[in-house]
Amino acid sequence: MSKGKRFYCTASFLFACAVLIFTLFTYSGKSVEAYAADIDTSGVSDIDTSGLTDVKDPDSSESDDANYRTDDSDGLSIIYNNDSGSVTTTVRMFLVLTILSLAPSLLIMLTSFTRIIIVLHFVRTAIGTQSSPPNQVLIGLALFLTFFIMWPTFEEINTTAIQPFEAGEITQEEAFAAAEIPLREFMYGETQEKDLKVFVDISGETYESYDDVPFTTLVPAFILSELRTAFIMGFLIYIPFIVIDMVVSSVLMSMGMMMLPPTTISLPFKILLFILADGWNLIVESVVQTFM
Repeated sequence: MSKGKRFYCTASFLFACAVLIFTLFTYSGKSVEAYAADIDTSGVSDIDTSGLTDVKDPDSSESDDANYRTDDSDGLSIIYNNDSGSVTTTVRMFLVLTILSLAPSLLIMLTSFTRIIIVLHFVRTAIGTQSSPPNQVLIGLALFLTFFIMWPTFEEINTTAIQPFEAGEITQEEAFAAAEIPLREFMYGETQEKDLKVFVDISGETYESYDDVPFTTLVPAFILSELRTAFIMGFLIYIPFIVIDMVVSSVLMSMGMMMLPPTTISLPFKILLFILADGWNLIVESVVQTFM
């Protein structure tokens, strides 16, 4: 073993020993609370209780604990912070952090984000620019468009679920049920009937109305509909740019310039066409109007 490793191991061992000794001395100086009623002192005398302080008698009137002889819970009791037994602050923070960790998946799968980002990706690919606009710009644009489209739904969730739950008017289960209603209404409007029927048939259940369809069945049907709609829009976006590529390729072949890549010549023309047609305005307006 080298000197460096030997020194590191020795230092780590000494540090661990120091921490252990410090912990033992720290807790040894604290007062100890004990119940002496369970101790069988019939055969023991002269017990040194100098190190024990605050010795409590379980039969005294000052103690609010259950009788140790008749307690079926073995002395274990759970006390709520309040009379209503609501969720404590620590548990509530744990739930909030859990929801925040799932927020990206919920944002992608339950909103208009999927359709928007796929359409924007098709636009960039159709033009032929490899990394312009960059992914960060496309994701940011899709994110703010999602907030714009979903804002009425978010406001309804805040009004019907979040605010009443924070005020203590409804329970946590009621808050989740109230928040689910606006999302279901949004997804129902964008989900095609055939996609919903596919997952209903797979589940083997029959439902009289859309309101009876479980949320776990509605979500994959909504995602499938979003993918289909986004690819249809992407195909329509590709058509004018494919025409430009075909025209440029035909011209280059007729001129005998077969070694010159057509994309080198067609790229400026596609960018010029996109600018003259005010392409970003048309794309964003068309995508947003599909949700209205």
